[in-house]
Amino acid sequence: MDNDRHRTRNLYIGLAVAFLLLIVQLFRLQLIDSSFKVSAQNNALYYQTRYPARGLILDRNGKVLVGNKNTYDILVTPHYVKDFDTTELCTVFGIDREYVRAKFKEYRKYRSRIGYRTVTFLSQVSPEKYSRFVESAHRFPEFRGIPRTTRMYPYNAGGNLLGYVTEVDQDFLDRHPDYDMGDYTGRTGLEQTCEPMLRGEKGYSIYLRDANNRIQSSYRDGEFDKPAVQGKDVVSTIDAELQNYGEALMKNKVGSVIAIEPSTGEILSMVSSPGIDVSILGEINKHYSSIASDPFTPMFNRAVMSPQPPGSVFKLVNALIGLQEDVVSTTTQYPCRNGYYAPGIHVGCHHHKSPVDFTEAIMASCNSYFCYLFRSLLENPAYGSEAEALDRWHDYVQSFGFGTKLGSDFPSEIPGFVPTSSTYDRVYGKGGWKALSVISLSIGQGELGCTPLHLANLAATIANRGYYYIPHIVRQHENDSIDSIFRQRHYTLVDTCYFEDVIEGMYQAVNAPAGSGATARIAAVDSLDICGKTGTAENPHGDEHAVFVCFAPKENPRIAVAVYMENAGFGATWAAPVASLMVEKYLNGEIASDRRWLEQRMLDANLLHKVPASPDYEPPKKDR
Repeated sequence: MDNDRHRTRNLYIGLAVAFLLLIVQLFRLQLIDSSFKVSAQNNALYYQTRYPARGLILDRNGKVLVGNKNTYDILVTPHYVKDFDTTELCTVFGIDREYVRAKFKEYRKYRSRIGYRTVTFLSQVSPEKYSRFVESAHRFPEFRGIPRTTRMYPYNAGGNLLGYVTEVDQDFLDRHPDYDMGDYTGRTGLEQTCEPMLRGEKGYSIYLRDANNRIQSSYRDGEFDKPAVQGKDVVSTIDAELQNYGEALMKNKVGSVIAIEPSTGEILSMVSSPGIDVSILGEINKHYSSIASDPFTPMFNRAVMSPQPPGSVFKLVNALIGLQEDVVSTTTQYPCRNGYYAPGIHVGCHHHKSPVDFTEAIMASCNSYFCYLFRSLLENPAYGSEAEALDRWHDYVQSFGFGTKLGSDFPSEIPGFVPTSSTYDRVYGKGGWKALSVISLSIGQGELGCTPLHLANLAATIANRGYYYIPHIVRQHENDSIDSIFRQRHYTLVDTCYFEDVIEGMYQAVNAPAGSGATARIAAVDSLDICGKTGTAENPHGDEHAVFVCFAPKENPRIAVAVYMENAGFGATWAAPVASLMVEKYLNGEIASDRRWLEQRMLDANLLHKVPASPDYEPPKKDR
């Protein structure tokens, strides 16, 4: 009996406690916490998205490369739209009637999907047009505007570098569920690379609406509104003035220019020409068809996407491998009788003294010398076969970054190609080829393919005497640090002690006196000690490509440059002047008076009449 009374008492106590807890919870929900009430009232509330301003993109010196300007999106709820004056609406926004008809035809077609939702009728309306709309907004009660920002560009340069922002489509939404229809995202260039930092965080404002979906007032004076969080500013490695200068030099030319700071791997300039004019980046969709049909492919970023033969600048790599493998020394001499001759083989060369030693071969860009050198590499008795020697050569070349994606933070980088023994086994059959079969590799032709970024990285690697930092385009700033991989040194398989010998040849190529046979004397600038190498790469689609790589000063280099100018002919004629002007502009801030004629010649030159090379690399059909 006592046990029954004890259980009954415990039951009453439990019920009392539960009832008390229920009362407390109801009191909290009704009088203290209104969040559930807000949720319950969702049918009577309208959430208007607050879009954040994207972060700015700055150059290395704090100058604005990409800023923001105020615009408006015009929204409409198609379900509630009644008859309105189409002509007046078109006049207000400067659009034609066909646009309005097409929009409402689309709304009717997808009315079940749209339902009672509000959709975007017009994007990026200027403040001037929006002011006209506000004056007559009472005539269009179902339309309303929300503030947005769009991009603006203080420098008319770097369209491919900066990239563009566009509204997300369904395909993008399927892959990125954290975005919503009406959001914008960076699609190319820095806008894409830095999207997580630049995009910011959306907010919202809550409004009361009546049964006819008309907004009445702000809910609870904005107590539950969420402010938008502006995107973070991004500091790039780019030098705005140098980028602008490079764009000017490459106007009316096909190719690219890349400048790197060797001591950090920071990209100072990245020019792809012809490129996208920044004036249309904000409205890229309107111009997309004309851009896509342009025969010069302005959306194709040649700096990181165009795998072309490197030409004679690749002799620098073979020279270093030859020293490392001990098949040549700085005193080794080879003859050149207007080229290299072997049974069934002739690789032509321009006129210069003969024989030449190692330094003179680099200075004069002697094809014959490097054919002898390369043949010695592959016929080296230290290896069991020429196939084994070629694969070792491949490993050396790859250690310079060729044939791989360098790992830059810039999107769309491609690896290029460096052949191995299996490449030629497939062509000739195993054991069916010899050193002379692939002799074109000695002068940077044959099956080699690399991007201008690879060549700029080569210049930086030689400037550093044997190592490189992965080229990158975002700089460490504020509390944001760059990935540690961009601070790691990547050493080549060639001992650092051999680089000075190659650098001396590069120095002589630019600074040797007249009559010496130096191929790049046009690139010389007083007191800058530019070290460079010319190249002329064969092209089966038209005229030869002009190539030049350099760095300066010789000691403690501050800039390394690669210029690849398609269909422009000799490297010394066009590529070397552009590269040297870039170096002079960066290091001195201005062009010396005795070189302004050269600057003007580059600025005025129009090489677009030459047929542009295909972006898709094909091996040349003959060797030189």
